Amino acid sequence: MGIEVTAGGLAIAGAGGLLIGAVYFGGLWITIGRLPSARVPALLALGSFLLRGLLAAASFVWLAQGSWVRLLVCLAGFLVARLALARRWGPSAKAERNRELA
Repeated sequence: MGIEVTAGGLAIAGAGGLLIGAVYFGGLWITIGRLPSARVPALLALGSFLLRGLLAAASFVWLAQGSWVRLLVCLAGFLVARLALARRWGPSAKAERNRELA
């Protein structure tokens, strides 16, 4: 007996993927900002990577609930979050803001 895939379940998986992506890449952004002042930068980077990766993987498994379709929708949400945050925080966004201020 397979798991039923509904529009509501897919919407939850997509929204969950967006949230997972926001937390994952937001945590990466915070980690990168703290690296210059860290006493042991390698330990901070490794610890952050392991924590973010384990949290994201566990969340994907929980949201997918055994359905590969939900997993794909969740991963799509994760990638959309990555694209949105890269556009917001990326180098081109900083350059554009600096041009506006000049």
